[in-house]
Amino acid sequence: MHRFVSIVLSFVCFVFLASAPAHAQLTIEIVGGAGTAIPISIVAFENEGNWPLGITGIVGADLTRSGVFRLVDDAGISPRPYRADDVRAADFRARGADAVVVGSMRALGEARVEVRFALVDVVRQVQLATMTYVVTPQQFRPTAHKIADVIYEKLTGDVGVFSTRIAYITKQGSRYELIVADADGGNPQAVTASNEPLLSPSWSPDGARLAYVSLENKKPVVYMQSLASGARQVLANFRGSNSAPSWSPDGRRLVVTLTKDGGSQLYLINADGGGATRLLTSPGIDTEASFTPDGKSILFASDRGGTPQVYRLNLATNAIERMTFEGNWNVSPRATPDGKGFVFVKRDGGRFAIAIQDYASRQVQVLTSGPLDESPSVAPNSKLVIYAAQQGGRGILAGVSSDGRIKQRLVSPAADVREPAWGPLPR
Repeated sequence: MHRFVSIVLSFVCFVFLASAPAHAQLTIEIVGGAGTAIPISIVAFENEGNWPLGITGIVGADLTRSGVFRLVDDAGISPRPYRADDVRAADFRARGADAVVVGSMRALGEARVEVRFALVDVVRQVQLATMTYVVTPQQFRPTAHKIADVIYEKLTGDVGVFSTRIAYITKQGSRYELIVADADGGNPQAVTASNEPLLSPSWSPDGARLAYVSLENKKPVVYMQSLASGARQVLANFRGSNSAPSWSPDGRRLVVTLTKDGGSQLYLINADGGGATRLLTSPGIDTEASFTPDGKSILFASDRGGTPQVYRLNLATNAIERMTFEGNWNVSPRATPDGKGFVFVKRDGGRFAIAIQDYASRQVQVLTSGPLDESPSVAPNSKLVIYAAQQGGRGILAGVSSDGRIKQRLVSPAADVREPAWGPLPR
């Protein structure tokens, strides 16, 4: 019981150890990959050298970091192809590539650039995709992410998440910042800052707002902030603690943990902060709630059975079902967007690791090895989980695929980074 309370309070009092620029870009390191990566060659686009940033370098980096692809060098192929019809399949098959990306960039005037690309399957010798974008040089990065998403989906059958964003908390000296960055760690931007802890960022379904907890008034208060305007409002500032916000799939409500009536209990509030409604009555601690993708149920952690476990509440019937039975410590549940299961933090032999459980089979798979892994958040395609970990005595972010085969580290130079939240697919 003491350890359960400590974990809950750690979100409030976690002490960051290092100091570094809060806007330092995360560096993603692949520490484990898929058993059979897809070999793909990405040919530098025609005229790409006319722009310093370019496109293909970002596309290649996205695909490589996914752990699903292996880049094949096109050096020595002459002439280089820039259109699908120019691709000589035998040249690339001889180098072991299964797919080739070609394209071009052309200045249109008024600081606009036409970007064309094509994806060719050189095994079957068919064109899989072709697209044209008209963008400014400032839009090269998001355009490259879009191209990587198309390639990922065409070759794997799953939705790409390179165009999504992540949120996380970092600290510089005594200053905490809530940061939003591209999924690859690039383009980090501070959403808000405080000399008191910031906690528990949660994305609205439309990706336009973040709910989070701030202790700037010497107590936990839930805020909502617009990413476009920076405007923010208080969502929950009741007596006692206000914590752990999580949005409903329709964006109309949030579930929060409040202590205004005594112990830590779950409440629904409207997106404008009104209409607080208590969901359950429990003599123990109910916390860390999140909606299932269909909006019909809520997963939460509770010690109502004597040890911290994951439960599911049916919002229509108020029926409560215990979900975890392996071990005496399972907390921080987050449903996978595909509706097939949930990830959570599991204590295993004194180590805290990220695990995933399937609803249908109830099978549990431990994805990480700890020793102090926490705060899991699932990518919109359900294929990757980002979480907080420890390395060298400081906090980092890490990623693992939902089958446990692909592992990543997201490192910020000399800085602690915590509490990741993966944003939705762009609309």
